[in-house]
Amino acid sequence: MTNILKVTDLKKSFGHLVALDGVSLSVDERTVSILIGPNGSGKTTLINVITGFHHPDSGKVEFKSADITGWQPHELYNIGIARTFQIPSLFWKLTVLENLLVAEKKNPGESFTKSLFRRFWEPQEEAAAEKAAKILETLGLSNHANDPAYKLSGGQMKLLEMGRALMSDAKLLLLDEPVSGVNPTLAHEIFSKIIKLRDESGVSFLIVEHRLDIAMGYVDHMNAMALGKLIASGRPNEVVGHPKVVEAYLGK
Repeated sequence: MTNILKVTDLKKSFGHLVALDGVSLSVDERTVSILIGPNGSGKTTLINVITGFHHPDSGKVEFKSADITGWQPHELYNIGIARTFQIPSLFWKLTVLENLLVAEKKNPGESFTKSLFRRFWEPQEEAAAEKAAKILETLGLSNHANDPAYKLSGGQMKLLEMGRALMSDAKLLLLDEPVSGVNPTLAHEIFSKIIKLRDESGVSFLIVEHRLDIAMGYVDHMNAMALGKLIASGRPNEVVGHPKVVEAYLGK
């Protein structure tokens, strides 16, 4: 398989705290990879560095073989990399549909000059609405299209945030604990949607998740971190039984 994402020897410190200590890993195209590890192991810092929210002290990040190290989040968004957060960050009073529409990259109606002439923006806005409707259908949120975002359940909010990321036509999604705090039924539904997006839209995923009882049945590849280092990588069943992984979670 071809790598869509490759990180090499990433290092990141905050003062005397070493958050990433030479991390190297890759994500293949059209796969779902998971990143596990105890709290404080560096998982979210790695996601933040890959997506431009932190700049690495050293190392390299590549997307489709292109060096994107140190790019800004909006630049990465424009080339097909998007992310979600542990706590959904939505426009709470906008409707579910409106939350998707504001994420559309090409919106000529935002131009002061073009906004005065309907012919410049109406076709694009209609196309954006159609795309948003398809994404809502895929994520099972069509019935909530006109509901304000704050009325959704926690799991539905996470799906909505994923939908906003998909409005960018992203080919790589980085999800930070997408089923944290979600009831098991909806958690399985969220992972089922992830698999559907992988198979039908060719989206690749790198997911930080603690709920291995849910995630194990869905992921193609697993990476484990501890103390800022990658300690194991491979098939999920092999990684969870790796001695270093067991030690990281349970101690010697």
